[in-house]
Amino acid sequence: MKRTRLRRRQDSLMKLAMRWLLHRALTGLALLLPAIGFAQIDPVKRDLIQFGYNQPLEGRAPVAGYAYYYHNQPDFLRTNLTLRLALAPVYLDSELGFNHGLGPNTDFAIGAAGGGFADSYNEIRGGKWKEEESFDGHGAELSTSIYHLFNPGDLIPLNFVVRGAAHVSVYDGNDNTAPSFELPDDGTTFNLRTGLRWGGVEPTLFPALAMELSAWYEGEFRTSSGAYGFNGDRDTEAATHLFWGAAALSYTLPESKQNFFVRLVAGTSVKADRLSAFRLGGFLPLVAEYPLSLPGYYFQEFSARQFALVNASYLVPIAPDQRWNLQFNAATATMDYLSGTEQAGNWVSGVGAGILYRSPSDKFKFIVSYAYGIDAIRSEGRGANSIGFLFQMDLDTLHGSSFTATQPGRWRGWNWLLGR
Repeated sequence: MKRTRLRRRQDSLMKLAMRWLLHRALTGLALLLPAIGFAQIDPVKRDLIQFGYNQPLEGRAPVAGYAYYYHNQPDFLRTNLTLRLALAPVYLDSELGFNHGLGPNTDFAIGAAGGGFADSYNEIRGGKWKEEESFDGHGAELSTSIYHLFNPGDLIPLNFVVRGAAHVSVYDGNDNTAPSFELPDDGTTFNLRTGLRWGGVEPTLFPALAMELSAWYEGEFRTSSGAYGFNGDRDTEAATHLFWGAAALSYTLPESKQNFFVRLVAGTSVKADRLSAFRLGGFLPLVAEYPLSLPGYYFQEFSARQFALVNASYLVPIAPDQRWNLQFNAATATMDYLSGTEQAGNWVSGVGAGILYRSPSDKFKFIVSYAYGIDAIRSEGRGANSIGFLFQMDLDTLHGSSFTATQPGRWRGWNWLLGR
């Protein structure tokens, strides 16, 4: 009888542990996907599986990773339709683009997205994850976008983007949320995003060639705003305005196949709150259209009202067939913290290194890496270590078609830029 009770207790504990692990995994993998976007209709056919994960070696942190299938299909059903689809474990993001839908140089698109844990929030202050102040969030969204090309026929395209969206959020406490912590009100947020983009960066791991100059504005307008937290100690704003710009450059040397990539992103905000502020940290290069990466830190460790961030990476082949590569990366950022999330020091930096393997014809790539957050605050003082894994598989090449690392008509501008 005692042995039966013990076995039942063990089974119950095992089930609870599995539920906890599954919840953490789905939360981490799903909440990252909604940031993935594309600032114009993608003209290249793609079938990609993307996976990324960061594991800190000190302290406790939320699950940091992404896993999704990315499908982009020009000539979907008709020659003027393009379907973009990103599918994560419990989240779907889709867009149907109408090429030349509003004129010879203007495309139109409608989108739908939604799923579990998409709007979850994790509070991190002073290098500590405040689980009692973190909560789950689920959401759904409908959007419309207009993409206008100013310079048809030019080597490097200049696009104007306008996107409007209605996003519904429903918040829920989890097992670790404090009972006395009041959640934000459920409601709808109307988003308006507009910007200019010259060039662009493909949604792939370590693109061979890329360049971009862009400037953006995004407004968030909530139907439900006000106090939440412990006795109303924090607020959601009725209207938030975000402004940012980006410059990126990636190039592969023709003979040695060494590749360098540099990206500068800087932004500021008006009336940002915890749910809309810029969040920096972690090394997950495909987690967002503009990933605010800081190697060695927790994912989204910092909440910033304004910031400037520089990321740089370098790939060096170490095998005759150039399949094995050493990868080095570094990042540095200065920021003004969002009120209530401040910590000592406004300048933070991180470095990392790893080994990258790319298969013949670039069917898949994976990298195992180590990162060190130089200024991270942990219980032992400054400095933090983490390990990471990134993986990309191109399913389209497995069916015999070649993977185009440089989009025709878009990246040929490199020859013009370099005087060739």
